[in-house]
Amino acid sequence: MSSLPDVALRVMEIAQDPRSGAAELKQVMETDPSLCVRVLKCVNSSAYALRTPINNLQHAIAYLGVQQIRNLAMSAAVSELFKGQETMGGYSRAGLWRHLVAVGLCAKMIAMRCRMPNFEDMFLAGLLHDIGIVLEDEYVHESFCDVIQSLSPGHPLSNLERDILGFDHRELGELVAKQWRFPEAVVAAIRYHHDSSQSPEAALPVVRCVEVANVICTLKGISSVGLNLVAFCAETIGVLGFTKDDIVVLSGDLDRQLESSASILQV
Repeated sequence: MSSLPDVALRVMEIAQDPRSGAAELKQVMETDPSLCVRVLKCVNSSAYALRTPINNLQHAIAYLGVQQIRNLAMSAAVSELFKGQETMGGYSRAGLWRHLVAVGLCAKMIAMRCRMPNFEDMFLAGLLHDIGIVLEDEYVHESFCDVIQSLSPGHPLSNLERDILGFDHRELGELVAKQWRFPEAVVAAIRYHHDSSQSPEAALPVVRCVEVANVICTLKGISSVGLNLVAFCAETIGVLGFTKDDIVVLSGDLDRQLESSASILQV
């Protein structure tokens, strides 16, 4: 499987490499003009409230930094996988995309609220946490339709996937993410976003943020498959030190973030 463009994967590698920087990122991205256009469109959206428009990639990287540009490039690349307005019951590709972006934004907000470093990495992990569902829809579409049609409250998605496909979206996502050389914390978030207690220690902060963000978004009705099939993660919320009031505030802040991120949500 090689759904993501080589340019997007190279952007990911550059952002991880401490020996690389803005010049290398610009050079790679300029080989894909359409990607650059989509990134600049996001940079000039209301999400960043720029006083003066940014019209070239070099200025965008200088203003936002390598990690934010990486996130926008990955958002643009992943959104290309959602072509076609496929809808089955409560599931839709547009709904799944909204879920991915919302979890990314919410995970970043959680990290910022907890004063964690590298909060841009939380957005990336949240954006990619359900990449396995995207791949199932794309590569085993007929069987995936059977999974969606079998969904019902109280029956976890992963159980249905294993019954029908022989694997679940977390296992598939982890395997492909490793082949694509995603950062280890992102791979862990893909595999353990339903149960951060199983995550490797080094990736725990990222996985916890994604797990809680996934629950918050799902409870808000922004779910991956159109139904709330996610278990409430009270223990993880407690570990992060959040109260019920904190969750309510985060939920409200997320609404505003989604409103200002309309350019990312478009597919």
